[in-house]
Amino acid sequence: MRVRRSVRTRSSGGSPSREAASALGAYLVTVVDHAMSASTFTARVIASTRSDLLSAIIGGVGALKGPLHGGAPGPVLDMLDEVGDPSRAEAWLLGELAAGRRIMGMGHRVYRVRDPRAAVLETTVKPLAGEHLALARAVETAAAKILRERKPDRPLAANVEFYTAVLLDAVGLPREQFSSTFAVSRIAGWSAHVLEQRRVGRLVRPASRYVGPRF
Repeated sequence: MRVRRSVRTRSSGGSPSREAASALGAYLVTVVDHAMSASTFTARVIASTRSDLLSAIIGGVGALKGPLHGGAPGPVLDMLDEVGDPSRAEAWLLGELAAGRRIMGMGHRVYRVRDPRAAVLETTVKPLAGEHLALARAVETAAAKILRERKPDRPLAANVEFYTAVLLDAVGLPREQFSSTFAVSRIAGWSAHVLEQRRVGRLVRPASRYVGPRF
């Protein structure tokens, strides 16, 4: 039995509920900046060449578009739709791993514990998500257990994208708009980084070392 959801009817262009507006606001504040992410680094590199702010923002958008960065929440929602019911979570996840596919929304390049932003969004969306939040929690619990057993030396816990998917769906946004909504917030962070990079005034040029065959 799949969990039926009706939250998409809220995206009809009418005035949002107080809970939906509050949840979206909390999301935008939570993801406005997060150190030197791929998109932020891209924006700073462009700014370091003394290019204009718009070009730096466009570069950040290009990096954010990737499915391993800003594009991750959509596939998380696809995963929850596929699981459908908490009782199917473990079997479905095991099937994904057996097929060589990764579990979206789990693991982070920086955090080796549960992403603290995930906790913020999980709490924020509680008044809106209902059964869908229960499904997400069940999938997260099952995924954490399986990954802990399969990869005991590599901590993989829920990241911000996991509950971003639940929250943005609950406020009525279609998943095609998840990445652009992320960008709406992150543009403020990129702009701050660009201004800071301009004050630094140095060209960003990472070093590289050739490790191929010697002729």
